[in-house]
Amino acid sequence: MFSLLRFDVALGALLAAAMPLLAADPPSRPPTTPTPGGLLIADGGLGGVLEILSHDVRVTINNGIAVTSIDQVFHNTEGRTVEALYTFPVPKNASVANFSMWIAGKEMVGEVVEKRRAREIYDSYKRVNRDPGLLEQVDYSTFEMRIFPIAADAEQRVRIEYYQELDVDNDWCTYTYPLATTTRPGLDSSVKGRFSLTLEAKSPVPMRAMKSTSHPDEFVVATHADTYHEASMELSGGDLSRDVVLAWRLERARTGLDFLASRQDGEDGFLQMTLTAGKELENRDVGMDYVFVSDVSGSMANAGKLGLSQNQVRAFIDALGPEDRFELVSFSVQSATLFGGLAAVNDESRTMAAEFLGSQRARGGTRLRPALEAAFRYLDADRPLNVVILSDGMTEQNENRELLRLIRGRPAGARMFCIGVGNEINRPLLRQVAESTGGLAAFLSRGDDFERRAAAFRRKLTRPAIADVTVTIDGVAVHDMEPAVLPSLFHGSPLRMYARYRGHGKATVKLTGTIEGAPFAEVYDIDLPRAQASNPEIERMWAWHRVQALMDREREEGDTGRHVPEIVRLCEGFSIPGEHASFLVLENDQEYRRWKIERKNATRLARDRQARSALREQLDRLRSDAEKLVGPQPELAPEREPLADARSNRPAPSRNRKQSPPTQRPSPRRSNHGDSGGRSGAGAFDPLTGSLLLGGLALAGVARRRRARQPETRSS
Repeated sequence: MFSLLRFDVALGALLAAAMPLLAADPPSRPPTTPTPGGLLIADGGLGGVLEILSHDVRVTINNGIAVTSIDQVFHNTEGRTVEALYTFPVPKNASVANFSMWIAGKEMVGEVVEKRRAREIYDSYKRVNRDPGLLEQVDYSTFEMRIFPIAADAEQRVRIEYYQELDVDNDWCTYTYPLATTTRPGLDSSVKGRFSLTLEAKSPVPMRAMKSTSHPDEFVVATHADTYHEASMELSGGDLSRDVVLAWRLERARTGLDFLASRQDGEDGFLQMTLTAGKELENRDVGMDYVFVSDVSGSMANAGKLGLSQNQVRAFIDALGPEDRFELVSFSVQSATLFGGLAAVNDESRTMAAEFLGSQRARGGTRLRPALEAAFRYLDADRPLNVVILSDGMTEQNENRELLRLIRGRPAGARMFCIGVGNEINRPLLRQVAESTGGLAAFLSRGDDFERRAAAFRRKLTRPAIADVTVTIDGVAVHDMEPAVLPSLFHGSPLRMYARYRGHGKATVKLTGTIEGAPFAEVYDIDLPRAQASNPEIERMWAWHRVQALMDREREEGDTGRHVPEIVRLCEGFSIPGEHASFLVLENDQEYRRWKIERKNATRLARDRQARSALREQLDRLRSDAEKLVGPQPELAPEREPLADARSNRPAPSRNRKQSPPTQRPSPRRSNHGDSGGRSGAGAFDPLTGSLLLGGLALAGVARRRRARQPETRSS
């Protein structure tokens, strides 16, 4: 069996747009219903849908990086051989790490090969009718894999794994498993058998209130420790047309830095640093100006994206303060404004805005540049101007380079914020537009808590950002930092950086920047290890970010191809599928040797899975210790408990009842040394070793055993 995967290198983002209870498409255009991701369809003009026997997702989140593994088994119920089309989306900030197929009962792991060579190998198999497969990018977010042949009444198992940075917004973390995509109408969006998703989150910061905003009644959440929560859902005949969203609140400290390291013996190491803006960045009591630039082009008609965008704008306007002013600009091939000037925020202007939004229809092409030129003309030299773009980013291809030039030449004092609308969006372009102006790009799911997200978005704008951020590291040689030019650090939005390092030992990290023109500086101490095998995921994340940066340069330079050789080298070396490289699956190791394809991904994946296995053992111990606290604790009950109050059917108050001590928030520190795992905290995240976790859990157990049998109610 052979298969080829082809991904766009701009996998840096997928998933987007939303809120529950959103408006549908305008009545003049029939709505397009989202269709499920991860679905096999009998194709080739013959029709038919293959049954999904099972769809199992396992998510492990450790130190802010989520590893998602998706296993699916499909069944060809037809009495003929079919070609199958497999459609699936990948979330934002995600790097596909593996594609596997089960051939003769054995998992065959794919390898990444330069695109043209991979295509030649694929064609050579297809000419002799030897089980070919092809996965292609449909747009910026959705991918299709073709598998042929699947015999009559046969089953096919596939596995996809991807790594992604966790989405953090203020003190909330959000994980989204994307399913809703607009591919082909009339597809069956249900699983015939089991649909399950298990998420385990381990955090160095205590977690609170984990919940699902998309499937609130289907998930069970278990709190094994303050730093380890588990959410589980298992359905029979589940629906695969809705995104799955889980969110939880974190305790947050002051501005600080965390770091992770990964290093193999004899090689340069990898470093991830996370900067977090804390509570000392207080609100600014100053009015601001907002121009909402809303996309009403034809691409917004798909999957109700126009309705989502309209509701987003309404929510943002509702969140504005009395000192703010705003304007609405809609665009397709031409632009239109509501007020012709900046209007005060009041009931009348909100009503006019709602009527203006409701009158829009999705049609025509997409020309963003004229709308932005109009938005910049609203700049008042005495007030900050925030231009908020709500779009899927599907501009005319030849406009992208011109658009980026316009952004670089924008007037001083204007920042841009991009809100992705829909699951099929040009995330790389929206991110590049926002970050190049000192703004942010946000991508939400249909199943998310949109009101909370809208409030958090405005909170970022009303708190002073740390601008002109620079990071220097002394003591250990560090090179190839990504991003090379750091964006602004906003309250509630961690800034992640990746780099390579030589040598090892203690190093000093200096963070500098400005807050509203005033200088800002902090110094942190870290300890970079000689060897570290616990965090291999950050190696791919470094390479993925570097590829994204090279692709950004390609767009700015007009797709000259100058950076393609380095992109291919990184993709092959770190097993990252992209626009210039493809995933190739051959039926056995002999076939890989025949084509002189090194088993780099097989080696890297085995190492990654070994690290996750060690993490799994640690989580199992934590879960086991938590389970021991369930039920009576006879060894600590020497005296008899008071009898229950028969009238109320409740236990009588215990003489030994005590309140549990509050969770200790890590105190801000100027510097910390990392543990053996290569972690260091400086206030934002106070790292806890496994022994501290177990010790704290034991103390909590003693306190709990001293309570009465009536448990305390946890906050949800």
